[in-house]
Amino acid sequence: MRRSTVLSAIAATMLTACVGAADAQQPAQRVQVGVLECRGGASIGFIVGSVTNLGCALRINGIPEDYYTAVIQKVGIDLGFTENTALAWTVFSPVAQPGRGDIAGNYVGVDASAAAIVGVGGNVLLGGSNNSIALQPLSVEGETGISVAAGLESLELRLGR
Repeated sequence: MRRSTVLSAIAATMLTACVGAADAQQPAQRVQVGVLECRGGASIGFIVGSVTNLGCALRINGIPEDYYTAVIQKVGIDLGFTENTALAWTVFSPVAQPGRGDIAGNYVGVDASAAAIVGVGGNVLLGGSNNSIALQPLSVEGETGISVAAGLESLELRLGR
């Protein structure tokens, strides 16, 4: 029990530091364009990392959905398993209406999550087209399973379907 409290404190500290850094790095010209929602199946933590495959949809008001495939790789403490994962990020872009596939690319950030039957987590990711896209301020992550994770995360987002 004490170990999970310490891990939670470390994860919260890492997440807070990353949010502050991301806010400081976000130029004023980025505008909120929509929401990226992703869903995936089972994931197993391998103590020092995990890999999760997701299907995603970018939702922007007045524009047809843009579909993507995503692979999330985590490095750090990652113990347990999840049956389902759902994530949602607010997308910030240098243009108000990005074109099809414009948010595809590689993103990096920190991750913290915990689940005991049902769980939550959050992460901040920066990257995409010329590192101009921000997925933030925090993703909302819903999981079913038993797990705890904290560490670095990368997201490879590719145009799909």
